[in-house]
Amino acid sequence: MFAGTIAGFYALLSLGLVTAWGQGGLVNLGLVGFVGLGAYTSALLSGAAFPIWIDWIAAAVVSAAVGLALCFVVRNLRGDYLAIVTLGFAEILRLAETNEKWLTKGSDGISGIVAPLKSDLGESFPFFYLIMTWTLVGIVAFLLGCLLRSPFGRALRAVRDDEQIAAVAGKSVLRLKLQAFGIGAALSGLAGALYAHFTSYIAPDVFVVQLTIYIFLTVTVGGQTRLAGAVVGSIALVALLEASRFIAAAIPGLDAVQIASLREFAIAVTLILVMQLRPEGAFRMTNERSGLSASRAASESCYGKRAIVDDAT
Repeated sequence: MFAGTIAGFYALLSLGLVTAWGQGGLVNLGLVGFVGLGAYTSALLSGAAFPIWIDWIAAAVVSAAVGLALCFVVRNLRGDYLAIVTLGFAEILRLAETNEKWLTKGSDGISGIVAPLKSDLGESFPFFYLIMTWTLVGIVAFLLGCLLRSPFGRALRAVRDDEQIAAVAGKSVLRLKLQAFGIGAALSGLAGALYAHFTSYIAPDVFVVQLTIYIFLTVTVGGQTRLAGAVVGSIALVALLEASRFIAAAIPGLDAVQIASLREFAIAVTLILVMQLRPEGAFRMTNERSGLSASRAASESCYGKRAIVDDAT
């Protein structure tokens, strides 16, 4: 049940990454920074006796607001440049969480974070949290599916495919970027809040770049534009992590550090194999065209038919 709940957290992060990266073309390597931001926001508000549902909403809102601010500052960056800036931003957040001991308790972390209904449910709490997390994943996936099938989704993919053409077509490129990045940051903050209340403990060492690599692997395995792929990829990733734990432990003569290294090696090999053998992911990206691409294809088809008629005439 613990592994299944963690897979639900990964699924939320992956859905946010699909929206920002797969649909919007915004490479956010600062994913883990927004996870930590949401976790600390919810933990601090919980310590101030705010209701848990308010803590979770606040975590999503704060993460979204910071994400919007960051996206606005780096609005002219794309590709590798955007990835480097967001990666540095995540490291800045982690250092702030480590050094601002008056607020975050530094490397000691925050413990005793209240979980919803934990005292009332007793041993049934892990099952309750598992069902609640995946129910939330289902709701988010459904809403994102409706959103990405709407004109907003087609316009967002148009920006991803070619910003200049999208701008010429009358689309607000900056607004679409901000919305996509904000949605991804909000889901990351929400996932961090859920994690904080589930484990009842957070510390800066929890929010490392390795988590971002995991989520990118998840989205890559499932197909970077597909919501279903994000969910299935999250389950596959956790299954791989747990399987590698038992397989590595069965190899004689290895200490705990070597076993952990082998598990990371398995993740790295998996990522390389996926990129080489199936770069489009398990769910092929066949129906993820932008409205502009579809319109352009239709125009080319019409022009082609007209040329044939002209030649015949």
